[in-house]
Amino acid sequence: MPEIDFSALKSRLRATWMAGDFGVIASYNVKMGEQFVSRIKIEPGMKLLDVACGTGNTTIPSARAGAVVTGVDIARNLLEQGRARAAKEGLPIQFDEGDAESLPYADASFDVVISMFGAMFAPRPEVVASELLRVCRPGGTIAMANWTPGGFTGQMFRATAKHVPPPSGVPPPLLWGDEATVRQRFGSGVSQMSCTKQRAEFRYDAPPADVVQLFRKYFGPTQMAFARLDPTGQAAMTAELEALWTQANEAKDGTTFVPNEYLEVLAVKA
Repeated sequence: MPEIDFSALKSRLRATWMAGDFGVIASYNVKMGEQFVSRIKIEPGMKLLDVACGTGNTTIPSARAGAVVTGVDIARNLLEQGRARAAKEGLPIQFDEGDAESLPYADASFDVVISMFGAMFAPRPEVVASELLRVCRPGGTIAMANWTPGGFTGQMFRATAKHVPPPSGVPPPLLWGDEATVRQRFGSGVSQMSCTKQRAEFRYDAPPADVVQLFRKYFGPTQMAFARLDPTGQAAMTAELEALWTQANEAKDGTTFVPNEYLEVLAVKA
């Protein structure tokens, strides 16, 4: 297997997440972020790091709970949106540009380290696990929310991969949604861990075909995947994604409601 140029890969990943406008997609998942944070035992004054924080869906409710919050992400435009959202609520959150595989913080800096649908996309999961453990103090909490292989997001990623194969040699991000894999990655770095499948809901006030176009326009990974295809390939991927969303749609009123799931990981740093 050829050696991977991780520097070039990281540049492509940054460009991918800065493409489109992820804030539009994230706006549909605000409640999901609030629910995730509500199940983490956050006490006022705790130092909390949100890794791959995006536009702040988990950063902001963590600050509302009284934590001293830092959010870090590779995409500058998402950080700008997060800062604007925090400023609107008067929340003193620090947003930093940084990489989940090389967090710009000292060892044991945080009481709580979280990541929702974020760190799972970094290409070297063993490095991510090591970094999450490194910056968390002993006895502190590490919490992740990761899409599962069997959930709807997993199906959507597999459908896209048929048309645009993912980078060779990089573990699938969805393995972070497999309990056995997560336990192996954290290993003896944690003293206890619980993994629970949580229900997620995708709701859009539009039919499935329009939802596919929404993702194509605003969700960076989908936008970039389409950009790599010729018109025939784009039409084929559109048809497959529309069929997938239509089959999964439980709404009967012209809108879209698709049940989904993620693996919630709560661990204590050893």
